[in-house]
Amino acid sequence: MAKVLIVGAGAAGLMAAGAAVRQGHQVTVLEHMDKPAQKILVTGKGRCNVTNDCTAEEFLHHVRTNPRFLFSSLGAFPPAKTMELFESLGVELKVERGRRVFPVSDKAEEIRQALLRYAQDAELVHDGARKLLLEELPPEAEEAPAVPENPRHPKKKKAGPALRCIGVRGTSGREYRADAVLVATGGVSYPTTGSTGDGYKLAQQAGHTLIEPVPSLVSLVSHDADCKKMMGLALKNVTLTLFEDSKAIFDEQGEMLFTHFGISGPLTLSASSHLGDMKKHKYHAEIDLKPALSEEQLYDRITRDFALLANHAAQGALVKLLPSSMQPVMVARWGIDPATKANQITREQKRELVQLIKHWRVSIDARGDLAHAVITSGGVSVREVDPKTMQSKKALGLYFAGEVLDVDAYTGGYNLQIAFCTAQAFANNL
Repeated sequence: MAKVLIVGAGAAGLMAAGAAVRQGHQVTVLEHMDKPAQKILVTGKGRCNVTNDCTAEEFLHHVRTNPRFLFSSLGAFPPAKTMELFESLGVELKVERGRRVFPVSDKAEEIRQALLRYAQDAELVHDGARKLLLEELPPEAEEAPAVPENPRHPKKKKAGPALRCIGVRGTSGREYRADAVLVATGGVSYPTTGSTGDGYKLAQQAGHTLIEPVPSLVSLVSHDADCKKMMGLALKNVTLTLFEDSKAIFDEQGEMLFTHFGISGPLTLSASSHLGDMKKHKYHAEIDLKPALSEEQLYDRITRDFALLANHAAQGALVKLLPSSMQPVMVARWGIDPATKANQITREQKRELVQLIKHWRVSIDARGDLAHAVITSGGVSVREVDPKTMQSKKALGLYFAGEVLDVDAYTGGYNLQIAFCTAQAFANNL
C-alpha cells in the first residue's frame, strides 16, 4: 500500500483518487477551493459532456496537441470504460449528435456527485499546495558494459531523475508526506472555479519545461461592427471556415453565435484551437449561411423568393432567407438601396447576394481571454512525463494528470476523457 497525495480535486484528481483507493492505497486529496470540482459544473453549458462514444483510435484524431502521448492511457481506459464507470456510479447516460455523451438528467452536478462518491474513501483536505518537497538522489553507479563499446560510436546513457518528490508543503504551512504526489490542478481557464495555474509552478520547481499556456476552445474577438449589431443571434447548420492568411485551416458545419465582442458557440470554440501566432499571421472566418445549397441553387432560390415578394423592399425580400436581426445588416453590407423593390434587383445584384450568403466574412482580431476559455492549451511538456504511468522524468514520485499537461483536444467530451484516462493511468501503475 502506497501513501498517495493528490493536488487538486477536479475531474482528474477525483478520478485518480477513486481509482487509487480501489487499488488499496491510502489517498489524501488537497483542494484549495471550498467546493471541489467546480469546473465540471460549467462544462457542456452546465450539462457536462462527460466523454465521446468513439473508439480510442477515432478519439486520437480529435486530439489537437500531442495525441501520441495518450496512446497507452487511452488504450487502457477508453471512452467505453468511462461510460461503464459512471453508469456503475448510478449515472444514466445518453449519446447525442457527434457521439457526445451527457447524463440523461442534463445536469453537470450529477457527474460531480458521482466523482465525489467514487473518491469518498479518500481524505479530502482543504488546503493548497505551495511547494514540492524534493530531495536529491545519489548519482547512479555506472555498470561495466557487457559488450565493449565502439569507441567511434559510444552509447550515450540517458540520465535518470536527479530528484525524488516526497510530498508537498501546503499554503497553510503544513507538510504532507507521500510516496506518490499527483499534480492534477488543471490549467488557468475559468479561474473562478479554482484553475489558477498552481500546478505549473509546482512542475517548474522540479525542473519541468512549461509550454506557454494560452486559451483554447475560446470565443473569438472581432472588431467587425456587424457582430455587435447581431449580438445574440444564434445560427444553426452553418459552415464556418477559418483562414490563416489565405489558407483554410478549419472547416466544419454546426452552430455558432454572434456576440457584442465577436463570435462564439461550438463551431467558434473548435475553430479557435487552430489559431497559431496571431502576431505572425492574419486570420478571418467565412460563414456559409446556406451550406446545403450550391451557389447556383441559392441563386435559383433567391430568384423564386424575389418573384413571390416582388413588391417588397430589399430587406423584406430577405424574410425567407435570413433571420430578422441579420436582414438589415445584410442589406447594408450588400450595398443596395434599401428602398429597392425585389422585382428591381438585377441578376448581378443577386449574384452579389449569393456571394455574401455563402461567404459572410468576419475578421478575427484576438482570442478571448483565459478567464472564459473552456480549456488551456500548453502546460507541462509531455516529453518529460512517462506516457504509461504519468510519472515525471525529472523527479521520482511526482506525477501529472489532466489539463496541467500539454495535451488538449477539440470540443465533444474529449478533454474530460483525457483527464479521466491520464488519472487512471497514474492510479493503475503505482
